[in-house]
Amino acid sequence: MSYCAQPVTLFSSIVSPSVSAHHETGVEGRESAIMAAEEINEDYPVEIHEYLSAFGNSIDAVDEMLENMMSVSRNELLQKLDPLEQAKVDLVSAYTLNSMFWVYLATQGVNPKEHPVKQELERIRVYMNRVKEMTDKKKAGKLDRGAASRFVKNALWEPKPKNASKVANKGKSKS
Repeated sequence: MSYCAQPVTLFSSIVSPSVSAHHETGVEGRESAIMAAEEINEDYPVEIHEYLSAFGNSIDAVDEMLENMMSVSRNELLQKLDPLEQAKVDLVSAYTLNSMFWVYLATQGVNPKEHPVKQELERIRVYMNRVKEMTDKKKAGKLDRGAASRFVKNALWEPKPKNASKVANKGKSKS
């Protein structure tokens, strides 16, 4: 087996048993399956053990998020959200699915940078940036022209008329 194929073998040996164990017994089943696979499988470099553990933890986190998201029907979820939040949910879902497909392609030895999934991810990113701009515009303060002009008018120094200063000085000298 080549060095490049070893992580794929490890991925198959760790993830496949854990996925079925997770559906049967939950996260605890996944953890025990990973520990068992780690004890049995020593055909990968020790240097990548931490990365593989982090990858396994990331898969667990994604699985939990997907379970939470799938526990509520899409129509029920979208009814509770305003249109901008609906767009965010749709974009995050599309980006997540395409990112997971990117990872799948990489595990199959296909260069995802040369696959149409890259253009799809870029397209989704463009829409995410548009939604972010719209959100930022909503958060930005609106200018109250009347208040701004009063503020500027009161902040500017205005020279006092010569007569007004003489009257003020006369009042002070008499007392």
